[in-house]
Amino acid sequence: MIEIRLLTFHYPGTQPLFADFSLTINRGEAWTIIGPSGCGKTTLLYMLAGLRAPAQGGIYIDGEVVTRPRPATGLVLQDHGLLPWETVWDNARLGLKIRAFYGPDGTHSPADMIRDPEGDDQRVRHWLRWLGIDGCAAMYPGQLSRGQRQRAAIARTLALEPDFLLMDEPFSALDAPIRAELQNVMHGFHLESGLTSVTVTHDIEEALILGEKILVLDTNTNSVPRVVNNELGNAEERRLHPEFGTARKRLQELLGQPARSMGT
Repeated sequence: MIEIRLLTFHYPGTQPLFADFSLTINRGEAWTIIGPSGCGKTTLLYMLAGLRAPAQGGIYIDGEVVTRPRPATGLVLQDHGLLPWETVWDNARLGLKIRAFYGPDGTHSPADMIRDPEGDDQRVRHWLRWLGIDGCAAMYPGQLSRGQRQRAAIARTLALEPDFLLMDEPFSALDAPIRAELQNVMHGFHLESGLTSVTVTHDIEEALILGEKILVLDTNTNSVPRVVNNELGNAEERRLHPEFGTARKRLQELLGQPARSMGT
């Protein structure tokens, strides 16, 4: 369980993004965070990741306060962050290599980590194959499409077997067909794995496809969370759900955006 307790955060010289903000994310839930630019979406994600600290309050995962990045939290960023001089295979194995260097120290690696190079290789092969880029294992990032590079970044994170997955606008730089394909891939992954996840997005349709619950933030100080329960259920192709347009319109209204037709 992830608990945000009375969280307050602001940047110097600005009004607080959050003030006494509390929220509970249960194990196995898939959340998306949406809102206008500057509302604190990525800031909240970074606090969940332990990369930023709140001014007051705290974030607790399974009862333990988050004060720094957790070894068991996976993070996928918009910029895939692949090493250009390493192959897809070596990039996907990078986190495991770092863990092996530090050992089970509880800081860089889980304290219960077991050294298993063969098992690590099997996991990397599994995720490259599952994400459809196993044929690219010997290639370098510069030889890949944007979609393939992002798949490699996702494989690198999933190979670490996180218990909590955070994604910051992971598909925003991709062309629409590739973005839609990866959205469906990650939605399918959640249905299979039940992994707890939080995804920041600026796209309403992506919020509906990836999130069972949707947190809507505002440019004013966020104190009372606005949470929309996604009524589309676990439909494998949510875009085709008969209530998709209605759900999208509801989010548009919450965000103060004009409604548009499905064809625009």
